[in-house]
Amino acid sequence: MEQKPKLAVIGGSGFEQLFSTTNHHPIETPYGLVSNLSVGVIGNREIIFLSRHGMQHTIPPHKINYRANIWALHKLNVERIISVSAVGAINQNFKICDIAVPHDFIDFTKVRFNTFYDEAPVTHIDMTVPYCPETRTVLREKLQKTGLNVWDKAVLLCTEGPRFETPAEIEMFRRLGCDLVGMTGVPEAVLARELEICYASVCYVSNMAAGSQQAISPLETVENSKHVSKRLGQALIDAISALPMERNCPCSNSLKDARFR
Repeated sequence: MEQKPKLAVIGGSGFEQLFSTTNHHPIETPYGLVSNLSVGVIGNREIIFLSRHGMQHTIPPHKINYRANIWALHKLNVERIISVSAVGAINQNFKICDIAVPHDFIDFTKVRFNTFYDEAPVTHIDMTVPYCPETRTVLREKLQKTGLNVWDKAVLLCTEGPRFETPAEIEMFRRLGCDLVGMTGVPEAVLARELEICYASVCYVSNMAAGSQQAISPLETVENSKHVSKRLGQALIDAISALPMERNCPCSNSLKDARFR
């Protein structure tokens, strides 16, 4: 296979089926061992799949070792990351099984390690454009061909978890202008930017957020996800094939002028 820049998909274990072949590779990092990686091929491009919650979905969102995961991808020379996650809809114009490509986020996490730069040189990464614009454009174009209802802009609210939110919290988030709520988008996006990796997210609405329905259960989110997984998977394959080999976005220069020296 021709050597080309590597891409990674971060998502649930069900998306491993996208690969024509898979091999598992544990990677040692300064932040711990990452054993939930597999390497496969889509078309003629080598792809790394990282199962965010572990291969058997045993890691809750607040216990994910985000720094180890992103560092492992960096060590494998990943230049682009596509994140896939199930979310709840805060904006009531969004419906179950809708797809969104967020353009911004709000961070309501509490106890996570959210930076690689705890020591000098002091580093302030710019998040004016939180997601890679080039990757987002390709994702939007391919997703809009699936027949699913696709939102090309959305503000994603990230909570700590693992509990679902209260109706009062969701009402607050709605007033803040949030469209979606999830538990894993941060600090992934920030850590990727700190290592100059392109990062974009694809969210599928698996439930209406608290206050919009009687109750929320993990079983419900899984069942609703099955309705979109096939078409979403094909869109990801098409997007991966369409992404340019050379990056034409500012993500690769994120550290320029970001440090006090």
